[in-house]
Amino acid sequence: MYRAEYPRPELVRESFINLNGSWDFAFDYNKVGREKQWQLNPAVFDKKIEVPFCPESKLSGLGHTDYINACWYRRTFCVPEDWKGKHVWLHFEASYYHTEVFVNGTLVGDHKGGHTPFCFDITSVLGDGENVLVVYCQGDAKNPLEPSGKQCHLLNSAGCFYTRSTGIWQTVWLECTPEVSVASVKMDADPDNQSVAVSLHFTGKGRKNVVLKACYEGKPVGKVEGTTTLQSLTLVLPVSELHLWDLETPNLYDLGIAVESNGQWDCVQSYFGMRKVEFDAKGLKLNGRYVFLRTVLDQGYYPEGILTAPSEEDLVKDIVLSKRAGFNGARLHQKVFERRFLYHCDRLGYMVWGEYPSWGFDYSNTANTSIFCREWLEAVRRDYNHPAIIGWIPMNENWGKQSDEMVRTVYESTKMVDPYRPVIDASWHHHVVTDFYDTHDYEQDVNVFTQRFEKFADGQVYDSLKKEQPLQYNNATMPFFLSEYGGFKWPVSADGWGYGNAPRTEDEFEERFNTFARVLLGNPDVCGLCYTQLYDVEQEQNGLYYYSRETKFSEDRMDRMAQALRQKAAIEG
Repeated sequence: MYRAEYPRPELVRESFINLNGSWDFAFDYNKVGREKQWQLNPAVFDKKIEVPFCPESKLSGLGHTDYINACWYRRTFCVPEDWKGKHVWLHFEASYYHTEVFVNGTLVGDHKGGHTPFCFDITSVLGDGENVLVVYCQGDAKNPLEPSGKQCHLLNSAGCFYTRSTGIWQTVWLECTPEVSVASVKMDADPDNQSVAVSLHFTGKGRKNVVLKACYEGKPVGKVEGTTTLQSLTLVLPVSELHLWDLETPNLYDLGIAVESNGQWDCVQSYFGMRKVEFDAKGLKLNGRYVFLRTVLDQGYYPEGILTAPSEEDLVKDIVLSKRAGFNGARLHQKVFERRFLYHCDRLGYMVWGEYPSWGFDYSNTANTSIFCREWLEAVRRDYNHPAIIGWIPMNENWGKQSDEMVRTVYESTKMVDPYRPVIDASWHHHVVTDFYDTHDYEQDVNVFTQRFEKFADGQVYDSLKKEQPLQYNNATMPFFLSEYGGFKWPVSADGWGYGNAPRTEDEFEERFNTFARVLLGNPDVCGLCYTQLYDVEQEQNGLYYYSRETKFSEDRMDRMAQALRQKAAIEG
């Protein structure tokens, strides 16, 4: 089975059944299945699909890349005997875009949004023996009220837009819990006071007796107990040993959570990192010291799985390849990356900006704000605990089509959920209210780029669109981040797409790459860079690696380019 691993590393239970694998499947091009009650008719499911891969992907077994506005899934499952008397939850990590779920012919719930997890308590509709699960997904990447990211609106991929990814595209799974259980956990590390605040939200009513235990490398380092009759509880857990999470030392603590109510226990395993993120006019601080953002654009696409990695090893590989190239983090671009990827970022000491697939959405109408915020804030809450996430970018390149009121509301809503991390309201083109002033610049000429970015005049930065910006940059109050640049097409002979004039030789590519890095690292008014991009994606051939993740350059050349990125930056002292 593909993708058999536990999908939620920050809240792990022993009770777990993975429902990935072969499902029955049917296309519903005319959207007639709901009217004809396909959830009750197994005969219409005339195809097979490999979940969790979207039907457009090769790994799904279908590879159907034409428009799919609606589709159906069906499979059966059995509940273990020892789950009886408990609550059974059906989880979907992600599916696009409006999903309706039926168990034994009964609608158990629906979810709108294509990128975040959702679940349903299906206990009341389960039967003895075999149960039937049917899923209906409808979505249209061309619909301006459905954020679709890099899904191409044309029949075939073009430019920097790629194969669509519809239907179920992440893991489907079951778990069981007692009546009272942990629904979610939120953790706020406080290295200054050598403690972590753990906020729990519960299912079920009644008194909850809670025990939290922290361990570091197997050694107990903290314990706290509490009780409540409310649906939530916050406990402060001191730790006897302080081991900071940092880029070179990504230390993680294990956290055991046990909740007792009416003689039944819910026990889950989690983890946390002790780290502090701050920022000022100079840049980002990690644990009190300035860290230059040596980031790369990572779009999370795979040749055979499209938006879904073929294996967990593929998730790890992308982080390893990025660090090999000299980067210390990434913009997770126009996609909500899966939770296991973020777990490995935590484990490997890799900083990331959390983003949302905002392209394709109508930002111009303030009335659409609630549609955008609903799922975006689901993503922020989902990923809040990951120490690797150092900031949020809900929108990218709105191109002057946005409602300023909507942008401001998205920014302010994000800060309400997470008051600690920096938020870039809309990456480049039109800032309304933002913590970092960022721009994109795909200039290819070394001399022109050097002149623009080697130094800035007081209070000024180079921004070709600055006259259109309602928010003016001031280097006394706000850090500057070149959050997209590069995009050097290679190899030059490839029949693909890239930015500007491509280098003619490998030596010219290296000189351009190294010079641009030197210029940005050397400017004391620049706090970070983001190179486009880590690997090619379909026809976009401007990555440091091929789409297959094979390297484009010799090991010696990669060493020199990585070394250019690793040079100490001016802001790092």
